[in-house]
Amino acid sequence: MGEPNSSDNAMVHDNEMVVGNGVINGNEMIHGSEMIHGNEMVHADEMIHGNEMIHDNDMVQGSEMIHGNEMVQVNDLIHGNEMVQVNHMVNGDEMAHGNELINAEMTPQTTSRRRRKKSPVWEHFTIENMPGGSSRACCNLCKQTFAYSSGSKIAGTSHLKRHITLGSCPVMKDQDRKLALPPGGPVTDNDGEGTVERPLKRRYRYTGYANATFDQERSFSYLAKMIILHDYPLHIVQQSAFTTFIESLQPRFRVVDVETMEGEVYAVFQKAKENLLQAFSTMPGRISLTIGLWTTSQTLGYVSLAGQFIDSEFKVHRRMLNFMMVSSPHSENALSEAISSSLSEWNMKDKLFTITLDNDCSSHDIYSANLRDHLSNKNNLMLKGQLFVVRCYAHILNVVAQDVIASIHGVIYNIRESIKFIKASPLREERFAEIALQLEIPSTKTLCLDVTTQWNTTYLMLLAALDYKQAFATLETVDDNYNEAPSAEDWKKVDATCNYLKLLYDSAHSIMAAANPTANIFFHEAWKIQLELANGTGHEDPIFSGIAKDMHERFDKYWKDCSLVLAVAVVMDPRFKMKLVEFSYSKIYGAEAGKYVKVVNDSLHELYKEYVAQPLPLTPAYAEQGEANNVAANANATQGNPPSTSDGLLDFDMYLSEIQSSQPAKCELEQYLEESLTPRIQEFDILNWWKLNTLKFPTLSKMARDILAIPMSMVSSGSSIFSAGTGNRMLDDYRSSLRPEIVEALVCAKDWLQYSPAATDAPGSAMVKAEAS
Repeated sequence: MGEPNSSDNAMVHDNEMVVGNGVINGNEMIHGSEMIHGNEMVHADEMIHGNEMIHDNDMVQGSEMIHGNEMVQVNDLIHGNEMVQVNHMVNGDEMAHGNELINAEMTPQTTSRRRRKKSPVWEHFTIENMPGGSSRACCNLCKQTFAYSSGSKIAGTSHLKRHITLGSCPVMKDQDRKLALPPGGPVTDNDGEGTVERPLKRRYRYTGYANATFDQERSFSYLAKMIILHDYPLHIVQQSAFTTFIESLQPRFRVVDVETMEGEVYAVFQKAKENLLQAFSTMPGRISLTIGLWTTSQTLGYVSLAGQFIDSEFKVHRRMLNFMMVSSPHSENALSEAISSSLSEWNMKDKLFTITLDNDCSSHDIYSANLRDHLSNKNNLMLKGQLFVVRCYAHILNVVAQDVIASIHGVIYNIRESIKFIKASPLREERFAEIALQLEIPSTKTLCLDVTTQWNTTYLMLLAALDYKQAFATLETVDDNYNEAPSAEDWKKVDATCNYLKLLYDSAHSIMAAANPTANIFFHEAWKIQLELANGTGHEDPIFSGIAKDMHERFDKYWKDCSLVLAVAVVMDPRFKMKLVEFSYSKIYGAEAGKYVKVVNDSLHELYKEYVAQPLPLTPAYAEQGEANNVAANANATQGNPPSTSDGLLDFDMYLSEIQSSQPAKCELEQYLEESLTPRIQEFDILNWWKLNTLKFPTLSKMARDILAIPMSMVSSGSSIFSAGTGNRMLDDYRSSLRPEIVEALVCAKDWLQYSPAATDAPGSAMVKAEAS
């Protein structure tokens, strides 16, 4: 095979020139690792799709281009319309003119052993033999076939690569789309700047994100949000492992120092705060606060303030407002000054409804009196502050439970040590199980150790141990190493303790099970505990009566402080209204129930009058409804022939008019209380009921919104009541060392960033689509 063919697919055309390692073809020149196309130079790094190398017998079609760092080695086959073998590399000074190739020895193809195909495309294609000696490449996914060889002519792999990488394969395209989109649709970033496509984890990809736009400021903001949301220390930006990891992802990212990171964290905090301020401006009702005290290893402390409210769509929200450092958090003026400062900062001086405290009983009276006196002078407190101070229900459950557990701490210690002894080895566990089987103990409970900081685990430990009390006694007689078995008197104390702890345990679970822990649900729990403990004080067994008396003394103080606000809240439940108050008070107070019921009824009417006399500003939605009703009324008034005059019932209309003038219309509250109770169903949504009845009870619905939003418990929805501390919380040493404004930014921004800012766009609408945490 002499000279190469001069046809279109020949190896070297008339207008082609080989110079060095380049080929000049028309206006294109490949020189070294560069290609000049027209007046534009394309460097090798911009053309290489994977660092491919064509070795030995790899086939290259004449119309294909060898990119970047690809190399054609000796014996590579170059196909145009005929097959030739290049036995010598074309040197830099060698040139091919016309149909002659200088210093290139062209020899016919000789037999050579075909090596294993190394191109990645063969992971996705299979060669199928066709009649007549030809073969085609078949895609393993979509089963399409492509030209590969026809006799002595072999096609290249570029068209196969394009089928994979450019999305031509419909099966691969569908798989990549599913990988890219999470359940629920595309992912939108927090800044609302559009959809961010997640990088695809593809099996084979020549094109990637090497040329994707890099935004230092945006990445920096995301780093700050990561630190805030996951409580990472600010100095993580200086840790060598972290910086190495970041450089491996994006070498262009400029790692900053701690001081700069503090500034970015504070910037995120300020932006989120501006969004929340705008949302609060459309809040239709009042806000109730929860107050928490935090101590540090120093003499300083912090006060946390969170606000809870119900928006115009009757959705409950709780947001952290401030985390303020105070020099003396336990002083009488510390809380009142912190609350006043927070209300001024958030423009809510006239919107405070109640506050909920988690402090212990000994300090409660001081705080209550001080807060009422101080804040009533600066704010218009509803009902003269009678509902103003509320105590945390979860807190009182924990206090009472831990008190009764402490009263039998010696017995609990013996039981705890007994369980440790049994679980110390499999042999002891097996022996204890045999004893329980011989005694025919029917219990299926498993002995377990408790977590001393969570009283519910101690209750479950005692409950299980109580079933095996005979087994413990037997074990002591057969094992000389065991001498911790409780006495019969001890087991009676355990029985009495479990009997009353069950009331608290069941109540806590009922609260945690509520999807929307609105204020109305707490009355049901509190009055039953109050009644059971009061009855327990008269138990014939002195052990039972003694434990009940101690528990009742604690809980009764809570009941006296909060029974009014609990009762007012349950009246706002259309399934119960005043009927449940009357029923429960008759059980608790007996013959004196009437005067307590009257206190609740009078307070309700007085509170309603205040809402009538000083209505809160209408939201835009309500204003539009009112204007629409006025327009409709005016339109009917201007009509010449009202409907009532055309049906011959003019006398009936006059009669109705006389009745209305002689019988004044009842107020919304009276109308609501006199209506029959709503059927009790498990799926009842009280907030939705008031939303649907807003037009029917416009004033009462505002009152219900504020009352139902009172945070009777400071524990967030979905959290465990049992882990709520009974004392002040401690701020760790790391955060205690930070500047107060940075501590506040970290704590508050973490709360705010959990919610989508997109939900605050519509005035008066729900600030988050999910329930408040």
